[in-house]
Amino acid sequence: MELTTQDLYTVASSLQQTLSANITERRAAEAYLESVEARANYSIFLLELLSKDDVDSTIRISAAVTFKNFVRRNWRVVEDEPNKINDADRGLVKDKIVELMLGMPENLQRQLSEAISIIGLEDFPQKWHKLLEQMKEKLGSDDYNVINGILRTAHSLFKRYRHEFKSQELWTEIKMVLDKLAEPLTILFEKTVHLTGVTDIKTQYDALVLMCKVFYSLNCQDLPEYFEDNMNTWMTNFLKLVSEDVPALHTKNEEEAGTLERLKSQICDNIALYAQKYDEEFGTFLPQFVTAVWHLLVTTGKEVKYDLLVSNAIQFLASVADRAHYKDLFEKPEVLTSICEKVIVPNMEFRASDEELFEFNPEEYIRRDIEGSDIDTRRRSACDLVKSLCKFFEATVTQIFSSYVGAMLELYASNPTTNWKSKDAAIYLVTSLASKSKTQKHGTTEVRQLVNINDFFTAHIASDLQSDKVDEFPVLKADAIKYVMAFRQIIPAEVLSAAIPCLITLLRAESTVVHTYAAHAIERLFTVKLGNGHGAISVESVKPHIELLLTNLFAAMEFSGSEENEYIMKAIMRSLVMLKAEAVPYLQVIVAKLTEKLLLVSKNPSKPHFNHYLFEAISLSVRSGCQADASNVSIFEMALFPPFQDILTADIGEFIPYVFQIMSLMLEMHTDCPAPYMVLFPHLLTPVLWEKQGNIPPLVRLIQAYIEKGSADIVKEGKVLGILGVFQKLISSKANDHQGFYVMQSLLEHMEASALSEHIHKIFLLLFQRLTHSKTTKFVKSLLVFFSLFAVKHGADSLVRMIEEIQAKMFGMVLEKLYIPEVQKVSGHLERKICAVGITKILTECPAMFEPALQPHWTNLLQALVHLFELPEDDSLPDDEHFIEIEDTPGYQTAYSQLAFAGKHETDPFRGAVPDAKIFLAQGLKSVCTAHPELVQLIKTGLDEKVANCLQVYLTAAHVTLG
Repeated sequence: MELTTQDLYTVASSLQQTLSANITERRAAEAYLESVEARANYSIFLLELLSKDDVDSTIRISAAVTFKNFVRRNWRVVEDEPNKINDADRGLVKDKIVELMLGMPENLQRQLSEAISIIGLEDFPQKWHKLLEQMKEKLGSDDYNVINGILRTAHSLFKRYRHEFKSQELWTEIKMVLDKLAEPLTILFEKTVHLTGVTDIKTQYDALVLMCKVFYSLNCQDLPEYFEDNMNTWMTNFLKLVSEDVPALHTKNEEEAGTLERLKSQICDNIALYAQKYDEEFGTFLPQFVTAVWHLLVTTGKEVKYDLLVSNAIQFLASVADRAHYKDLFEKPEVLTSICEKVIVPNMEFRASDEELFEFNPEEYIRRDIEGSDIDTRRRSACDLVKSLCKFFEATVTQIFSSYVGAMLELYASNPTTNWKSKDAAIYLVTSLASKSKTQKHGTTEVRQLVNINDFFTAHIASDLQSDKVDEFPVLKADAIKYVMAFRQIIPAEVLSAAIPCLITLLRAESTVVHTYAAHAIERLFTVKLGNGHGAISVESVKPHIELLLTNLFAAMEFSGSEENEYIMKAIMRSLVMLKAEAVPYLQVIVAKLTEKLLLVSKNPSKPHFNHYLFEAISLSVRSGCQADASNVSIFEMALFPPFQDILTADIGEFIPYVFQIMSLMLEMHTDCPAPYMVLFPHLLTPVLWEKQGNIPPLVRLIQAYIEKGSADIVKEGKVLGILGVFQKLISSKANDHQGFYVMQSLLEHMEASALSEHIHKIFLLLFQRLTHSKTTKFVKSLLVFFSLFAVKHGADSLVRMIEEIQAKMFGMVLEKLYIPEVQKVSGHLERKICAVGITKILTECPAMFEPALQPHWTNLLQALVHLFELPEDDSLPDDEHFIEIEDTPGYQTAYSQLAFAGKHETDPFRGAVPDAKIFLAQGLKSVCTAHPELVQLIKTGLDEKVANCLQVYLTAAHVTLG
């Protein structure tokens, strides 16, 4: 059904209402738009609304954003999912969108440009040949607003070339783009650089920035022949642009980079790329660029707006210094001293802007400093340059910086209050430059001899850590903590243990950075392992401080700005892992605090990592408490059920998967299914819950727990059909079919056979229908495990009979087409054991296997079973087969985040009756050969020699002889 002209006004009104402050009005509008988005013309209506000059600007902006998001969610066509955009609408969108974008104001143009790149990611170039021709044509325009629209689109479309893996398909696409656009882009670049008398010089230079970005993308994978032939044009103009000043482009804003800074930054990126990858072809231009960039660095101010430019300029020098055949440019001692003095040290200083960030935007400071997003900062680039110089001149550079570190520390000692920034720079130099190799998990693992790490700690770090004045010199406190984190694999274990009480005290610091770093350091130190595999920090050493540790961690979240601090919550989680049983006396207080925090964040979930660690901490509390005393589960249920009920009632999508996992964990602690759980059970079967992909794995886990603990209640309340409805939905999906098998395996394992007897034929029929219409390796693997478990639980003869009821002689085909060729692909220790025991049952306890129709398969099946025991898993896939991963499902959906500490323990479906599947096979063969003596000769003559030898090993181990 398509939308009509009358609907256009309703869509427009709803778009305006999505911006309403009234949440009821806003949600109603969003619900309406969601209800009509699958109808024909919807995307066309959005484009029409945003293109009308007489439509309110808020509606136009809302239409542009809604269109972009609609395209992002729905343009990709995913198998097994409804297609919300019909082919006619797709064609119209691609026909209209480029011209439409070019006529829009910049704010709308940007939204449509993004939409084009999203469409291009799916359709370009195979399904959108026209796009390149349109782009080529528009690059010849004299209107720089049009040119910039095309360049912006080209940049968003081609920037993926920077990081995509090499492939023939990628080469073909890039060549197609180069054939069409390399020449017009070069002509436009040359023309724009030399354009004079332009009234809007900013638009002209914005175009140059975009051209330089597109140049970078097109040159990333390899040096294109066209750009090699025209290197002189590009490099001569790059040199001109990076060296010239354009007063008309100077900005008064000291924070935000202007067009000129962005242009020079991108040129530094471009020449760094050429220096790294195409040094042979680029070599003749390099000395001029080194001179120009050096001049740029020593003449550029310290204002924040120049940060990216300075960072990229230093990175260019670093990329040059890293190459052996350029080392003569740097090898003179006076050159190295000059670089250190004029470029490196000035850019490592703690500036007023850094201080402001530390105090007023601690999240951003932390993100840059310990999360590694400081890649574009002056400090990080200066460090990279030193590391490049150390590659060939380590002794000289180390000597220069050792003297700088000494001088800075002397300056600090002369007047700590005034000169604390000198100590900060010294610690930063040591922390950054002494590290020769490091990993995120372990920190620094190898050091340069800039200083002695342990002596430096004792002389200059320990005093800041041990100071009772937690709010004095907060930057130095943060530096000291970071030093301990950075060198945790180098510093002796006893020193790390002694640092723990200091870090616990620093959790009380008012500075967000300091108490965050303290929490992060505690969490990291608790994971440090010694050479013998034991933790560097023992539980015994922490025991005297447990109460203060937990008190200060929770108290740190009461500071303004740290209410949802992910580092603190992760430290709480890690402390619970570390302390294990030692934390049990404090668990009631801990759970009360965690529940209080859960109630707070559930009102507006905004920090995914914090929320994840919060639920991990809750899981740990439940697991530890119940391991100490199983009856503690009722205490946790009393605390957690009320907030869980609120979360489920309010439909807080981000939290629902977590709630299901922890409910599973608690239910699994019971011997039966308590009444409060059974009250909830019917709601878990409602279809709407199963529509959200993120809900499916934890819901399946919870349903399995219900089946295990309350199968009799489920039968009594008539809910078996509801579970089978869920199973049917899941196995019809390529993405979720394995989850359907998990449900079915639980039913086989824990439910009385009589409860399933009337449904079992329909179950088999559904499975064979899916196998016929949409066979995948993943489905076949799960199907073989299901058949094998069925044979174990209900008898191999029942399995044969059930399959033969669907179609005569079908079981022979199952053996020939599925079991024998595919069982080697089954993965997972328990799954392979189920298959092994099931196949043994088929070989040894199934009379039908000795009838003429099936007996020819007997030897091959035995051989396949021995291969299953002896050979590795066959993980090959057919060339034409691909699976729809969860991440590929269209649209925004809450992701499923599995809780590590709420994991489901594997249970043995054989209840210990089959400790060794090989022995079980040997014993089964003894039994069947007694009843069918003719099999002895078949086994002796019908098996491959290696298989026969393996089988003999099993028989010997089981003390069994055949015949």
